[in-house]
Amino acid sequence: MAEGVVARATAVAILDGVLGEGRMLSDFSGEGLAPADRARALRLAETTLRHLEPADRLLDKHLRKSPPLTVRNTLRLAVTERAEGAPAHGVVNAAVEITRNGGKRTAHLAGLVNAVLRALPETVTLLPQKLPRWLRQPLVHSYGRDIVTAIEAVQAQEPPLDLTLRDGFPHPEGELLPTGSLRLRSPGQLSTLPGYAEGGWWVQDAAAALPAKLLQPQPGERILDLCAAPGGKTLQLVASGAQVTALDISAPRMARLQANLTRTSLTASLVTADALHWQPDTLFDAILLDAPCSASGTIRRHPDLPFVKDGSELFALTALQSALIDRALTWLKPAGRLVFSTCSLLPEEGEAQLAAALARHPNLIVERPDLPGIDPHWWTPEGALRLRPDHWADRGGMDGFFLARLRKPG
Repeated sequence: MAEGVVARATAVAILDGVLGEGRMLSDFSGEGLAPADRARALRLAETTLRHLEPADRLLDKHLRKSPPLTVRNTLRLAVTERAEGAPAHGVVNAAVEITRNGGKRTAHLAGLVNAVLRALPETVTLLPQKLPRWLRQPLVHSYGRDIVTAIEAVQAQEPPLDLTLRDGFPHPEGELLPTGSLRLRSPGQLSTLPGYAEGGWWVQDAAAALPAKLLQPQPGERILDLCAAPGGKTLQLVASGAQVTALDISAPRMARLQANLTRTSLTASLVTADALHWQPDTLFDAILLDAPCSASGTIRRHPDLPFVKDGSELFALTALQSALIDRALTWLKPAGRLVFSTCSLLPEEGEAQLAAALARHPNLIVERPDLPGIDPHWWTPEGALRLRPDHWADRGGMDGFFLARLRKPG
């Protein structure tokens, strides 16, 4: 078997799962693969998903009819690799071998794959992929075509790795962002980086680190982290000196949170339960609600999302967000504060959700505290934060988030 074929064939199988079965990239276990092959397969699949539409446009010039999905995914992967600068000879040979080894469904199309890939221009250039219509149309309406095009350009790039740092601990060298996160471009093996063994940092997108900062936790406060797993925000809250209860409905995700707490030698009270049915023993000084959402602001890190979602879940998600806000407010002490956040670009899960909450609870106050490194233009007229992937585009972008801090009447 030619060099790199295992990782490439695995990447094709992952693409088949996402595009043919609606499976998430996170469902891929990589069992039985060498760590290097698993990592390469995932990276190849992610990169191909970021360029699927432009790759198809190029391929369709050389195809009389659409081949089976596995063959098309093999071609898509090869085109994407060529656009990344991989040598044509190795890419073509691997694609032909994958097709030939695919059994009766694909083996007879090995010649087609060879011919199509050899017909490609010497230099392959792929434009950024457009968002699916169900998502692009409302975003254009909300932000304008130019901003959406800028968002798509950022989402076509492989994202950098951001770390949240703990004071007084060693950490790797990187670019310190204005909000305090450390950005790494080529991190390598994380467990070998300075500060990993000591629990001096954890991986967390710069935007995802802001909800806990907006809450401004104080030492000794009783704080509830709702929908807490996998735990980056919990770690921030605990590291601030607060007494933290972390709640999430998913036992496997809570196991990841516990593992993160163990590595960092931090402690929180963990509760695996449905927030709509759980009831705390006492009230909290502050609550962080990072609510379930469409995750439309995280597509640069999760390029499978546009292909496994279609917007049909939005109604149920917004209803759940509203219910969680109302329930969380009943658990706050008088004058307590609630940060509501979603990793969504859609106003239904942000600006509209805040307006509806204020209509239901007219005594709530929207607070706009000072936060280091925040561009003034990111604040909405109502006092919330609207973060987009094109913010810091020259630095590699950021995830899209909506954040609002609400104060309960005293």
